[in-house]
Amino acid sequence: MPTLKTPADLRYTKNDEWLKIEGDTATIGISDFAQDALNDIVYVEFPDVGAALKQGATFGVVESVKAASDIFMPVGGTVTEVNKSLEDTPETINTDPYGNGWLIKIKLSDAAESDSLMDSAAYLEYCASR
Repeated sequence: MPTLKTPADLRYTKNDEWLKIEGDTATIGISDFAQDALNDIVYVEFPDVGAALKQGATFGVVESVKAASDIFMPVGGTVTEVNKSLEDTPETINTDPYGNGWLIKIKLSDAAESDSLMDSAAYLEYCASR
C-alpha cells in the first residue's frame, strides 16, 4: 500500500470522508485512501447549497473511470458552499484531496457529532486493515 496522507487536524469516517472543523463551519472531502482506490476521478455530483443533511446521509457522488461512489455526511449540517472548480477539473481530488480537492462546506448542526469520527492514527489503522 502506498504511503497515505492523513493530516492530523482532520477527522475521518469509515466511508473515507474527511472533516475539518473551523468554528461552526466544516469542510468535507474524500481521503487520500479513497481517491487512490477510485483512481482517475472524472465527475463529481454535489448537493444544492442550502440543503440540510443529517449525519450519514448521502450528499453526492464521485465518479472515476473505474467506479462511482456515494459520498456521505460525516456530520449533520447545512450546505453553505460547493467546490464548483471541481466541475471542470475533478481530477484535482486525485492530486490534492485535502486542499483544493475539498467537496463542500457546511454550517454544523451539532459539532459533537464529530466525536464519533476517527483521528488520523485510527484512520490509518483502519485503512491498513482493509
